[in-house]
Amino acid sequence: MTKRGIWIGAAIAVCAAAAIVATAMLWPSGGEEPEAEAPSPSQTASATPTPTPSPTPTGPPANTTSYEAGGLPRADVFGIHPELPVDDDPDAPTLGLTARAADVAGAPVFADPTGEPVAWLGQDQQFSGANVPVVEMDENWARVLLVGRHAAAGDGDPSQLSGWMRVADLELTPAEQSVHVDLEERTIEIATTTDDAESNEVVATDFALGTEATPTPVGRTFIMFEDVVESLAYTRGHPIVYLGVQSPTLAGYDGQSVAVTAFHYHDVRSGAISNGCIRVAPEAIEALAALPEGTPVYIS
Repeated sequence: MTKRGIWIGAAIAVCAAAAIVATAMLWPSGGEEPEAEAPSPSQTASATPTPTPSPTPTGPPANTTSYEAGGLPRADVFGIHPELPVDDDPDAPTLGLTARAADVAGAPVFADPTGEPVAWLGQDQQFSGANVPVVEMDENWARVLLVGRHAAAGDGDPSQLSGWMRVADLELTPAEQSVHVDLEERTIEIATTTDDAESNEVVATDFALGTEATPTPVGRTFIMFEDVVESLAYTRGHPIVYLGVQSPTLAGYDGQSVAVTAFHYHDVRSGAISNGCIRVAPEAIEALAALPEGTPVYIS
């Protein structure tokens, strides 16, 4: 998944010296002056080819340092990472790529491509969050969305987290599907884009959303993972689809230190009545649960 190329052009100019051959002039006794031999034509000098310019690398320079997880905090759902920035363009589309650490050991995460790593993204980790959307990319670096928070609600900005990773550390795959949630219209669409076609499937025309005190977060995020939690009776055995963003007002929920936003089934599923999660009908949750981890989700 690495893309690099440098083209170098070299030019060698070859010139040949011109040679002119003339005969000596003879004045024989009693004769006329003979015509002189015509000089040999000069050879035309070869044209100097124009050198091909080398392309200018885009973005920050490559970092080829070898890193290990060591004491770096894990970029997982429980992480608090004040060094990492929140997403600075939440209304923009992603690049349609999903990234994952190429090495089974994982890969470093940077707050700034010119600095040192501040977190570690595992290839596989508890509650996943290991498959992440790419929102910006140049020759050597990709900025991705991440699970975890810059700060818990009440202590700082708990919005969608982001970070930089080295392209050389990543596996990149196309993200052909995305989820679009319209809180005002109460619709959920799954968009599918391939080389051959584009389609939109409306999977919900009503749902429940967060209250004014515990609103559903808006902006771009992604599917962290899905799971069936039998102990949560209100789901009626349907899967829960957890997202990479957490509540803007709750630091934790139900005794947990996290307040993850999710799609899930509920018998009561209309109006602004939830703690931020989006409650949907059986058909909708089954369609959402079928999407791969890392699928972008846009909430507006």
